[in-house]
Amino acid sequence: MMMTVSMSMCKEMVSLLDISSGVLKSDFFSPRRHKEKVVILMGATGTGKSRLSIDLATRFPAEIINSDKIQVHEGLDIVTNKISEEERSGIPHHLLGVISPNIDFTVTNFVDMASRATASIVSRSQLPIIAGGSNSYIEALVDDERSRFRSKYECCFLWVDVAMPVLHQYVSGRVDKMVENGMVDEARSFFDYNANYSKGIRKAIGVPEFDRYFRAEPFLDKRQRAKLLQEAIQEIKRNTCRLACRQFDKIQRLRNKKNWTIHRLDATEVFLRRGKGADEAWEELVADPSTEIVAQFLCNIGSGALLSTSPAIEFLVV
Repeated sequence: MMMTVSMSMCKEMVSLLDISSGVLKSDFFSPRRHKEKVVILMGATGTGKSRLSIDLATRFPAEIINSDKIQVHEGLDIVTNKISEEERSGIPHHLLGVISPNIDFTVTNFVDMASRATASIVSRSQLPIIAGGSNSYIEALVDDERSRFRSKYECCFLWVDVAMPVLHQYVSGRVDKMVENGMVDEARSFFDYNANYSKGIRKAIGVPEFDRYFRAEPFLDKRQRAKLLQEAIQEIKRNTCRLACRQFDKIQRLRNKKNWTIHRLDATEVFLRRGKGADEAWEELVADPSTEIVAQFLCNIGSGALLSTSPAIEFLVV
């Protein structure tokens, strides 16, 4: 149902939120609060989690914690599609490119490091934004056996979703761009005849798929090399699409079987448009609604409420 909330009923929000700029005042974060707030961004690979994390971190006083278990490793920036320094817009990032490529990064490691990073960010009166595609790691962090995380933090879950046929087409094109940007040479630099593809960064999609090509490359003519290379690239695309499906299923399980309250943002239209139209759709369908959801979450306005852009300030109660 729809309910209109007067400005007097939103006194807390008005006092904390600079309506003209849409930026939350940093003094909102107070050690007197019973539970600190954490925003968690979820979604399949390629849906725009990193982009949204930057959007939110430039609208709220925030720092970002990477929850991608592959991107935590140093190296292979193109293969693992790490957000670049320029794209980070000066926002501090944690657990991004900090672990040796050859070391396994376990779920226990993630829970440990992410917990410390969260506490550190909160101590600086900043909002922790956890973003990445390793949903099993996020689940382990949030729903640990002793409920340590839940006892300290209140979580707001945002899910950037894209229709699978549209997403599959996009990730296929993204792999082509990664190849254009030097993916093959980058992967070659990590190739080893005795490589263990079950450990460290070599588990990343885009590394084991090239193994057959790199082994045969010195013995093939130009035509044969091109054919084998294309086979490797197609395998990377298939494996990336399979990963996206698994990530989608995992989020659905968390919503339906574990009853996580997850705000779904349908970004399909963004991926169907081009150029300025895509950017406008992103703002309208993803960035602005997410900003409103997070603002309400921080101001304790109520779970499931979506702030209207109307001057009347309406909330949808679900």
